Parts: sequence; structure tokens; C-alpha cells
Amino acid sequence: MGAGLFWGILLILIGLGIVIRVVFNINFPVVKFVIAFFFILIGIKILFGSFNFWHCNSGGDTTIFSESNIDGQKEEFKEYNVIFGSSVIDLRNIDLTEGSKEIVINSIFGSTVLKIDKETPVKIKSDVVFASSKMPNEEVSAFGNGRYESDNFNRDTNHVYIKADIVFGELKLKVY
Repeated sequence: MGAGLFWGILLILIGLGIVIRVVFNINFPVVKFVIAFFFILIGIKILFGSFNFWHCNSGGDTTIFSESNIDGQKEEFKEYNVIFGSSVIDLRNIDLTEGSKEIVINSIFGSTVLKIDKETPVKIKSDVVFASSKMPNEEVSAFGNGRYESDNFNRDTNHVYIKADIVFGELKLKVY
């Protein structure tokens, strides 16, 4: 995603420069701009060392400007954030022997795929704003909230409760 984003933006800027020059007869120094932009990018990379300017992932429970696959079994992660990226959160092997689990998922301008085992009792409440929440029994788009309970869900037994907030993004639940 990092190199593709860089080259995509670079080609768009070159194309826009050519269009502006031809259509509006404005002498826009595309080549000089691209070279200057390239040197600025190299300078930033030198200053910040190994910091990758185009690809940023800031932790096991947060995905920013990147893609991630998260194993949702880890006890220390009870909240997952996806911001301008995409994430696959795998809860198929979650351990419910010690009690019920509560998980919060926030997806802002991002895409989240949630994998659940069909034998795991789960209840999901999603609130969406300009977004979509795709559950096996319903789909909520634009505004609103959605609810999903698996067939084997029982409030009195150990289960997984997921609270999902999606803004300008999407949440897909896949049951295996």
C-alpha cells in the first residue's frame, strides 16, 4: 500500500500539472515540482530515520493508514481502532472459559472484517454514521444502529459482546 500510494499520488500530480498547462495555458513546472517534492520526501525520511511516511501502523490494537490482521484472543486488547485503513480481527479461537468478553471496535474511514466461529455465542451492537454494518441477518447503511445475536447466544452463559462504532467506513461480520 505504501509504494502504490506514493506512485499514485505522484502520477496524479503529474497528470494534473499537464492538464492545467494544456487547458488553462498556465506554465506549471511539473518536472521541477516533482523533483522538489522528491527531495523533500527524502529529507523527511533522513530526518526521521526509519519512520515510514506512507505506511503507519501504531500498535497491535490500532491500525492507522495501513492494513492489519489481528488475533483477537489477546486479553490486553479489548478495544480495536481502524482509522483510514483496513483490519481483519479474528475472534474464531477466543477463550470464554474464564467468563464473558466485551470488545469495542471503532472504524473511522476504515474497513473492518470480524471473523467469528459459528459455535461462539456472540452479541453485536453497531452504531453507524455514513457507513455500513453487514451482519448475517441484516445490513445497516448510512445512519442507524444494528444488532446481531448468534443462534446459540444466551445472556446467562459466557459470550462475546461487541460494541462497534463505524463512521464513514464498514464493518463486515463473517461467521465460519
